[in-house]
Amino acid sequence: MTDNAPSTSDEVSTPLLRSVHTTSVPALLADSGLSLLVTTYQAEKLVILRNDAGVLNTHFRAIRRPMGLAVDSGRLAVGCATEVCEFHDVPAVCKKLDASEDYPTQQANHDACFLPRWSSCTGDVQIHELAWADSGPGERDLVFVNTAFSCLAVRSANYSFEPIWRPPFISKLAPGDNCHLNGLAIRDGRVRYVTALGTTDTPAGWRENKRDGGVLLDVATNQVIAAGLCMPHSPRWYRGKLWVLESGDGTLGTVALDTGEYHAVAQLPGFTRGLSFWGPFAFVGLSQVRESATFSGIPLVDRLAQAEDRHCGVWIIHLETGETVGFCRFESGVEEIFAVEVLAGMRFPEVVNHDAELIGRSYVLDERSLQDVPAELRDSAESPPGRLPSHTQNR
Repeated sequence: MTDNAPSTSDEVSTPLLRSVHTTSVPALLADSGLSLLVTTYQAEKLVILRNDAGVLNTHFRAIRRPMGLAVDSGRLAVGCATEVCEFHDVPAVCKKLDASEDYPTQQANHDACFLPRWSSCTGDVQIHELAWADSGPGERDLVFVNTAFSCLAVRSANYSFEPIWRPPFISKLAPGDNCHLNGLAIRDGRVRYVTALGTTDTPAGWRENKRDGGVLLDVATNQVIAAGLCMPHSPRWYRGKLWVLESGDGTLGTVALDTGEYHAVAQLPGFTRGLSFWGPFAFVGLSQVRESATFSGIPLVDRLAQAEDRHCGVWIIHLETGETVGFCRFESGVEEIFAVEVLAGMRFPEVVNHDAELIGRSYVLDERSLQDVPAELRDSAESPPGRLPSHTQNR
């Protein structure tokens, strides 16, 4: 096991952020050509986990209350406190990072750089999960879980959001967090499944029965597929199975579509929330969760009565055996995780939201406009790459 030291300017300003990891984590990332994105709204950080010469580099970027993540075709969307922020990968900027003394790393070989492109102000709608979904021939919309209004929504140029679906038991559009709608899964390009912590239609009504009031819903049919779940999160359709995290029991499992039966594949030492896949592996976010009105009376707290027995970080689970093959555990500064997302084909990415000078001198132009840029200046201009494979299979 290796102790991770702070590695970025963001971490220097917050020295209490510390983590440890098994050596298997950077090895797996290196062998698979991956990196991971993690959000922690509690610490208000976006965390990039990447292999750096055999050591796991935990790279922090400050973002205001980040929650859901969505990656698709060179685009990264982050659901934040009052907005959805969208970043685009601009590979040409990697040369600037490698040449700058402001970005010292052992590897010094960035292969992706996400720059801010635009943001959509939603107001405080408690954005949870989000994902790009097919909306027409060649078109994709970013769909997000609007937890405050108990609905699914898309961004709008003129309004805070545009609601597109809500559960059949929600009678009106109002900011009451009636059922704590929280997760969504993509199947065949469309949003197909969602999770909620209850079927109540009163403000915060789900809190009264959080131990076994959770449900998994089919958006296409408006039917409840599975009920009696303890605080379910992060539904995903992967390799022909419907996966979900029963967070209140700290488990990863599958749901049978015909019977609604939940089968736990792995039981983990934390509140499971945030899930992504690659090959035979599941990357699961764990939150420590302290005793509070929200988390009291759930099986996880009964099973791990001492707070120090509940961990926060990312655990890697083998899907066939349910065994843990590695983990990155946050020792201080980070106690709750919301989202985990695999970045395929990106070994050492960067997300830039803190460097106004770098953003100010990095330009993205369309192919036609690039023809009018002198050849010697084209290294500092970039057309949209669209080179990151779609991650819809992870949802």
